[in-house]
Amino acid sequence: MTSAVQLRSIQTLVPEVTVEQHAVRDMFAGQPGISRLAKRLIATSFDGAGVETRHTVLGELAAAAETQAPQFLDHESGLLLEPGTAARNDIYAREADRLFIEAAGRSLDADPDLTTSDVTHVVTVSCTGFHAPGPDYAIVRALGLSPAVQRYHLGFMGCYAALPALRAATQFCRADPEAVVLVVSVELCTLHLRSSSDPDAIIASSLFADGAAAALVTARELPTAARGFTLDGFHTGLIPDGEGDMAWTVGDTGFEMVLSTRVPQLIGTHIDDALRPLWQADARIAGSLDRQRMGEVVRHWAIHPGGRSILDRVQERLGLDDRQLQPAREVLRTNGNMSSATVLFVLQRILESERPAPGERVAAMAFGPGLTAETAMLTIAGGDDGR
Repeated sequence: MTSAVQLRSIQTLVPEVTVEQHAVRDMFAGQPGISRLAKRLIATSFDGAGVETRHTVLGELAAAAETQAPQFLDHESGLLLEPGTAARNDIYAREADRLFIEAAGRSLDADPDLTTSDVTHVVTVSCTGFHAPGPDYAIVRALGLSPAVQRYHLGFMGCYAALPALRAATQFCRADPEAVVLVVSVELCTLHLRSSSDPDAIIASSLFADGAAAALVTARELPTAARGFTLDGFHTGLIPDGEGDMAWTVGDTGFEMVLSTRVPQLIGTHIDDALRPLWQADARIAGSLDRQRMGEVVRHWAIHPGGRSILDRVQERLGLDDRQLQPAREVLRTNGNMSSATVLFVLQRILESERPAPGERVAAMAFGPGLTAETAMLTIAGGDDGR
C-alpha cells in the first residue's frame, strides 16, 4: 500500500524591488489620456485591493531608479512606456529562469532528507512568459539533476495552476512510491503592466505582482517527519457563466488580463457547488457537514487571494472567521496576487504563523480563467516543533 503523499519543504521568494501600492496608484492615475472616470476607478481599485506592497523584477519601477534607456517607465516624465511582447518576454526568459533555479535550490536545501540525486520529476508552472528550452530544463542543468529526470511544464493556465501541478505530482507518487517530484512556480506579472482606462486592466494593475515558490512532493518513507502537508484529494470545478469574466490573452504590447468586477460575486455564489464534491469524497468531512459549519470542520484555509473582494465573498459564503482568512489576507497585503505561486505562499504562511497541530485539516482553493475553481484537501503533517 502506498504511503501518504507529502508536500514538504515549501520555499518562497520575491524579487528585490519593492513597490508601494500608493506610489503605483499615483503613477497610473498620472498617465496622459486617462479619463476622469478611469482616474476614479484607479483610486477605488488600488485603495480597495487589500495590497500595501508588491515586488517586481523591473528595476525601472524602483522609486530611485536611474535608467539610461528605459523600457517600462521614464522617471523624468513619469510616462509608462509600451514595450512590445517580444521585449517583455526576453526579460521573462532571463529573470524567470533565475527565480525558478533559486526557488528549486532553496526547496532542496531546506529538506533534511532529500537531495538533488533523489529528484525523479520536475513540474514547472508559469503563465507570464514562454521560452524553450524552458525552466524545467534550466533547473535540471543548473542544479545538476539527472538528465533522465521526467520534466513537465504547466503553462498559461493562470492563477489556479499550482493545484493541478500538485495533483499531477501526487499521481506520479501514487504510481511510483519512490518518486520525488520538485514543483516550482514562477510568475512575473508586472512584465505585462500597462497604462489603460479599461476597467479590467485597471483592476489587474492594482493586484498583480511577481513571485516564486517551490516544494517537494513524495510518498517515500523518510527519516525526518518534516513539517508539511499530506495531499489527500483534489477537485476541479467550473463556475457557470464565468468564461468571459476571467481570461488571459497575448497582445502586441504584453499579455492582456480580463478580470471583471463580476468575478467575486460569481465565486461567492457558486463556491459551495464547486467544493461539494471535494467534501463528499472525504470521509472525515462528509459525515460532519450536517452538524457543523465548514469553518468548524476544516480549521485552516489556503485561499488564493485573487483580491480582497474575492476573499470577502468566500469568507461570507463559507462562514469562516477572520483568523482563518488571515494567512491569505497577509500574503495579499505584503505581496499582492502572484498568480499561480500565491497559494503556495499561503500554505507556507499557515505553517509558519498558525503553528497548526499534526492532523488538522486544510482546504486549499484557487481560481482562474474559465472561470475555474481548483480545490484540494490537505492534512498537517510533521512534528509539533514547527521544523
